[in-house]
Amino acid sequence: LAATEEALQNGGAVRPERFTFSPEPTIEDIRRMQAEFTDERDWNQFHQPRNLLLAMVGEVGEVAELFQWRGEVAEGLPDWTESEREQLAHELSDVMIYLVELAEKCHVDLPQAVLRKMALNRLKYPASKVHGSAKKTHKFPPHSGTSVCVCAREGHLV
Repeated sequence: LAATEEALQNGGAVRPERFTFSPEPTIEDIRRMQAEFTDERDWNQFHQPRNLLLAMVGEVGEVAELFQWRGEVAEGLPDWTESEREQLAHELSDVMIYLVELAEKCHVDLPQAVLRKMALNRLKYPASKVHGSAKKTHKFPPHSGTSVCVCAREGHLV
C-alpha cells in the first residue's frame, strides 16, 4: 500500500528502497578503534594533520582509479564483480578512517559539524528554488540578514 501511494505521488514511478548504513560502528567507535591501532604501532608521531590529509587524498585517488574509464556507473554497481565491490569497500574505508583521524587531530566534532553544514546547505540551496537543478549558479547567501542558530542536535535552523 505504501509503495502504491508513493507511486501515485511520484507520477507512477516506484523508487527502490534507499540504501542504509548499519548503525554500528559509530563515528566515535571508528575514531576509538583507529586511535588504538595507531597507539599500538607508535604511529602518532607520523599522524599529523598534513600527513593524514595527504594520505586521505591518496586513498581518494585509489577510489577514483576504480571508477576510471568505466563511463557512468549505475547506483548499486550492478555490473561490478564481488571482488571489485570489495576493493571499493576497502578504499572507501581507508578514506573514512583518515577523515575521522584528521577530524580528531584538528579537534573537529565531525557528527556535529555535519549537522551544522547540512543546516547551512538547506539555507544556501532551498529545495523550493533548486529542486531538480544541478546548476552551481544557485548560490544563496547563508542567511538573509537574520540571525541563524543551527540546532546541532537535529541539524535544523532556529
